[in-house]
Amino acid sequence: MQGTVDGFSYGAVTPVAAYVMACLGAALGLRCVVRSVYNEQSWKPGWLALGAASIGCGIWTMHFIAMIGFRVKESEIHYDVGLTVLSLVVAVTVVGVGVFAVGYRGVSTASLCAAGCVTGLGVAAMHYLGMAAIQLNGYIRYDLAVVALSVGIAIGAATAALWAAVSIRGFLTSLGASLVMGVAVSGMHYTGMAAVGVHLHTSAPGTFTGESPTSILLPMLIGPVIFLLLAGVVVMFDPMLVLGEGDWDRSATRGRRREPDAPRQPWSADRPDVPLQHPEDDSPESLFTPRPRHPEPRPHRTGDRAQRW
Repeated sequence: MQGTVDGFSYGAVTPVAAYVMACLGAALGLRCVVRSVYNEQSWKPGWLALGAASIGCGIWTMHFIAMIGFRVKESEIHYDVGLTVLSLVVAVTVVGVGVFAVGYRGVSTASLCAAGCVTGLGVAAMHYLGMAAIQLNGYIRYDLAVVALSVGIAIGAATAALWAAVSIRGFLTSLGASLVMGVAVSGMHYTGMAAVGVHLHTSAPGTFTGESPTSILLPMLIGPVIFLLLAGVVVMFDPMLVLGEGDWDRSATRGRRREPDAPRQPWSADRPDVPLQHPEDDSPESLFTPRPRHPEPRPHRTGDRAQRW
């Protein structure tokens, strides 16, 4: 018996919320990677780890927010807690592998392709691990062609995100890249969901060991959402992340007085019998060039008498 699948039981609420979380995770992750790559004084492993965790949590949160709207009309849905947590670990780990590879090895074609493939396959593994956590009165079947398409979208999205992470420095360009990344990740998710078909058992449903979507997904989403908010606070309080290194350098030096290259040589007027020497005349030849003495001062007349200094 074929089950009736509805992926939008709450209308546009879950897709829009899922897209926002994907964009938020991508934006924070990209800015953290930019900080680690272009600021030599920063602690690179820490910023790369924060960027990987932000992107991974954003992707995982997007997936399970979208899964809140997933329903099968003829059966209840429950989730296995262990597989759900494992999918989060896989998401953060594989994104970290790709981010660290590109952060330390650069954006050469070989490293970018390898890291993009590993990260994309990991994102797809996270998605289908989350789907494997579903428990219902039946089993899920997949259209292999659509599954392959979703994996290809995941690899392309991961490769584009890693390239943007080390190639784009400006805040607005990073924001645009995160919006595109959100579209790609959401497109990968709903493409994978389009491959889903549910075959129901004819017998009465047994007891489920998992939890209902509202009892497990909503509490589990609180942790990653709080982490993303804290990562956003870190980003907002670091001006170099918002402005970019070049813009931050210019803004930091704007309005600062330029110091002279070398102190000027003072005028030699301590003794009246020594000729004056200009600061520009500091060459060795100027020491042997005769200079005119001070002109004889004019007398100061007071009344009819002339007083000579």
